[in-house]
Amino acid sequence: MRFSNSAKLALGTAAILGALAHTPVMAQSVAVTSIVEHPALDSIRDGVLQALTEAGYTEAKGLDWEFQTAQGNTAIAGQIARKFVGDNPDVIVAIATPSAQAVVAATKTIPVVYSAVTDPVAAQLVPSMEASGTNVTGVSDSLALEKQVDLIKKVVPEGKRVGMVYNPGEANSVVVVEQMRKLLPEAGMTLVEATAARTVDVGAAARSLVGKVDVIYTNTDNNVVSAYEALVKVGNDADIPLIASDTDSVKRGAIAALGVNYKDLGLQTGKMVIKILKGAKPGDLPSETSDKLELYVNPGAAEKQGISLSEDFVKSATQVVE
Repeated sequence: MRFSNSAKLALGTAAILGALAHTPVMAQSVAVTSIVEHPALDSIRDGVLQALTEAGYTEAKGLDWEFQTAQGNTAIAGQIARKFVGDNPDVIVAIATPSAQAVVAATKTIPVVYSAVTDPVAAQLVPSMEASGTNVTGVSDSLALEKQVDLIKKVVPEGKRVGMVYNPGEANSVVVVEQMRKLLPEAGMTLVEATAARTVDVGAAARSLVGKVDVIYTNTDNNVVSAYEALVKVGNDADIPLIASDTDSVKRGAIAALGVNYKDLGLQTGKMVIKILKGAKPGDLPSETSDKLELYVNPGAAEKQGISLSEDFVKSATQVVE
């Protein structure tokens, strides 16, 4: 049987397409590290995995997924970073500032996607929020602190002294503290600081603020969020209202929080990972933020901490925690 040249070309193309259809997809590897496990950071990890799964990247189809936490220890974060670099995955996802700094210090070639980093520029992960031209991109959980100050005033209208417990070794917390030092006086308030270099120091740091502050505000400091129950005990015992920027902390005893949805932030991070797995260069992807803020309110916590919330304020919440 003879075939024309066009028929031969068609048959050849069909054969190639048929072969490609039966060629297994090359396995993809994603290594994820987090400085510590707490609800917000866990939601990011779960969101990344969900985004990958929904896009068809599953273990059944060849995805090699590994997760390790540094348990709040920066030395362990460095060990995990070096281990991951030695494994040479397709992408490393680094959740929270200390883990991201450790990974970025360990590799200049493997694609790195950071997440839940308040100020990636101050943390020296990227030179700006624009495309970095390096192996690093990611998603910041940066918040407009003016809105945080407004929230404090809504919950504690007569409050003048705002306490903050934070880890001075965590870059994102230092940035927030520096900004609050400038913003609060403009609103007629002052900042009272208490440092907690370790998770076990959070309770003592909070107790040191008793009698010195009218309200305690917490950012997404990983030490503080990990030990939030210790802060809640002090707030409840001393009638000090607690206001957070991490919405999960409201479920654990804060009165209110205006913050990002960390599951959504994880999904957003996962989409960046998928772009890289499909061939995009991290240095060509600008860093991103989330503009979807949610207000969580806990009237029960307010009662325990001696605060009466207006009905309108409670009704304005995205979620009321009972």
